[in-house]
Amino acid sequence: MNAVETRALSKRYRGTWALRDCTLAVPSGHVVALVGPNGAGKTTLLHCVVGLARPTSGTVTVMDDMPAGSEQALGAVSFVAQNAPLLSHLTVEATISFTATLNDSFDTALVEARTEELALPLKRRVGRLSGGQQTQLALSLALARRPALLVLDEPLAPLDPLARHDFMGYLMAQVAEQRFSVVFSSHVVSELERVADYLIVLTEGRVQLAGGIDQLLEEHAHWSGPAEELGALEASVPVVYSEVAGRLARAVVRHAGTEPPWNWEDDPLDVEELVLAYLRTPQARALPGPRSPAAVRHRGPE
Repeated sequence: MNAVETRALSKRYRGTWALRDCTLAVPSGHVVALVGPNGAGKTTLLHCVVGLARPTSGTVTVMDDMPAGSEQALGAVSFVAQNAPLLSHLTVEATISFTATLNDSFDTALVEARTEELALPLKRRVGRLSGGQQTQLALSLALARRPALLVLDEPLAPLDPLARHDFMGYLMAQVAEQRFSVVFSSHVVSELERVADYLIVLTEGRVQLAGGIDQLLEEHAHWSGPAEELGALEASVPVVYSEVAGRLARAVVRHAGTEPPWNWEDDPLDVEELVLAYLRTPQARALPGPRSPAAVRHRGPE
């Protein structure tokens, strides 16, 4: 079963393409990190997934072929938007009651326990809560719907470092208990790395990189060696990104299990370095299926 599947998904706003030909198949049961620069199309992709935006062309389904935005899909998907939109004039207590009336399987006890843990004042209007408190409340309400798929769009932005740590800890505890899928968009790659096991990199409205994080790290390497031999390296393996500092060259490569040349070092590679390599090279792509072995000099493979 796929938690999210898109086929040639494209979305245009007037004359601007926010997404172009995005094809993905994300297996269920994963915590998916969706990363990319501003304007990459992350929010548009998530809006298509949850049914808030209709594709210009292509299709998107969730939880094994439910059309995104369909009545069946809406019952299976919870969404926390970037600004955690809640009814500001309602109290916390009234917000919980109102949300419960809209969802047959709403777990009121879960929200009440979480609001007590966070010391959220039940009689206070939501509009008078801090941005971080509103985000925490929105997450609790989304989890109380017992979703099969939880979609989060930049939820960490309003939170201070301690609140972000608490947010992520609570989220992962609920994932372990409820066993749902998560698609999580954020600029904070280092924080996503701690919890995600699947990665999607989106740039200029196109999918650059997609796959299980462990597998992607196995397929890529960070090599350093003599700058004068960079050209020979690029002729032998697909180079995603390279840079030269004096006589030393560094390159992130797709190595297909090959060892580096004898005079090159195999340096550690983490998720953040892998993501940055692709973001610095918008034309580089590494997607499931047949791929060209040709490398582009100082850039990525076709």
